[in-house]
Amino acid sequence: MAGAIDISPAGQGNSALVSACAYFYALRVFGKPRQVETEAQLYDAAIKALMRRAHSVHEMKKALARRCEDEKLVKRVVERLKRENLLDDARYARQFTRHRTESRKQGEYRIARDLRARGVPDRHIEVALKNASEETDPAAVIRQRIARKLRVFRGEIDERKMASLYRSLLAAGFPSDLIRRELQRVTKEEVPETEGSEEVD
Repeated sequence: MAGAIDISPAGQGNSALVSACAYFYALRVFGKPRQVETEAQLYDAAIKALMRRAHSVHEMKKALARRCEDEKLVKRVVERLKRENLLDDARYARQFTRHRTESRKQGEYRIARDLRARGVPDRHIEVALKNASEETDPAAVIRQRIARKLRVFRGEIDERKMASLYRSLLAAGFPSDLIRRELQRVTKEEVPETEGSEEVD
């Protein structure tokens, strides 16, 4: 076949070439970003990162540490960003929580876990979740997710489908007692305890 790579012993050079190309492509795409040496350069890198998406303080420190090995320089730039109100974990937690609640229809356990993974302090997470709970009814969000799933299912809701629904809601971060209550309300069926139903906080 025209353009095919020869994998015979005589064609091992082609295979080595493909491997080398893949290696250098991976280095270019996933390798360490270009290093910077001055505060101005590092600040510019931080601004570009923030233009792409919001960052927590912890995320920004990690991103800048990949661009510069000087810890003092990284710290100065992060402090400057905080002074200029470009980095703010409280605001980040509020925006993240609002997006995950309204757009992704996720519950507080999942949101809290993901915010902690981004290094956001618990005090900001708790306030953001409290504000979200005052604006959005988690039971209503669960009902929306159930309705969406029911449109996908065909036929009657059997035990297997019920368990699948339950697990997906649990993984989305909603409390198990609220999930069971809303499932029973929508399906008119008893919802038994499911193995591994404990919330992960």
